[in-house]
Amino acid sequence: MREYSPDLTPQWKRAKAVPEVPAEPDLVVEVAGTDFCGAVVACEAGTVTLEDRFGKRRVFPLEPRGFLLEGAVVTLTRPSRAPRAPLRTASGSLAVPGARARVARAGRIYVEGRHDAELVERVWGDDLRIEGVVVEYLEGVDDLPAVVAEFAPAPDARLGVLVDHLVPGSKESRIAASVTSPDVLIVGHPYVDVWQAVKPSALGIGAWPVVPRGQDWKTGVCRALGWPQNTGAAWQHILSRVTSYKDLEPTLLGAVEHLIDHVTAP
Repeated sequence: MREYSPDLTPQWKRAKAVPEVPAEPDLVVEVAGTDFCGAVVACEAGTVTLEDRFGKRRVFPLEPRGFLLEGAVVTLTRPSRAPRAPLRTASGSLAVPGARARVARAGRIYVEGRHDAELVERVWGDDLRIEGVVVEYLEGVDDLPAVVAEFAPAPDARLGVLVDHLVPGSKESRIAASVTSPDVLIVGHPYVDVWQAVKPSALGIGAWPVVPRGQDWKTGVCRALGWPQNTGAAWQHILSRVTSYKDLEPTLLGAVEHLIDHVTAP
C-alpha cells in the first residue's frame, strides 16, 4: 500500500524558521490559508488591519507564520515605534495614505497644452485628486476669452488658468488682461515653453539653449542639445527626470500653488 505522511499540517503551518517582517503601513500581504490579500493600514498589540483593493478592511491576529509576502511564508511583527518622517507627495505636501480621490469640483484649472498638463499631473497629481480639481488643456490661449465665457465661472465654480510666457508686452499678457471675471485667476511663468520650467540640473545640462527668433523653439533645443529631432520623445525624456517639486523652477511652483488655492478656496 502507498504510505502517507502522518503530518497532515498544512505546508505553511509546519514548524520551520521563517523571516519576521514589520507590519509597516502599505505593506501588501496575503493571509495564509485564505484568499484575502491587502495592505497594512494599522497594527496594534496582537493584531493587524488589512485593506483589500476594494476598500474592505479586516483584522487578523499576528500569528507566527500567518502571512505570505510575495508567496513566501512570513511572521508579521508590530513595527518599532521609532519616529518616521512624514510621507510627502511630489509637490512637498503631507501625503494622506489611503485617501481616495474626491468627487470633481465644478471649478477647473486650464493649462495651455498637453505637456503643461502632464507636468502638473507629475508633481501635483496626488494633491489635485484629494482636492477634486480637474486639469484640462487649451491648446493655446488665443481663444481664452471665449473659453472663459463658455465655462461661465462663478464663486462656486472658479477657474484658474496657467499661461506660458506671461511677461509684460507679450501677446499672452494682452489676452490675459482682456479677461476680467473676479472668479478667474490667470497666472503664468516667463518661459517660452513649459519645458524651461524644468531645472537644467535635473537634466544634467548647464542651461537651456538660446534658440534664435524665427526658429521653432523645441526643435532648436533638440538640435542644440544633440537630441533626436523628435519633440515628443524629447519631452518624455524631460518628464522622466522630474521626480518632485525640487526639479522645477520656483516661478512655476508658485503659479500652480496659487491656482490650486484659488480653485479650492471656500
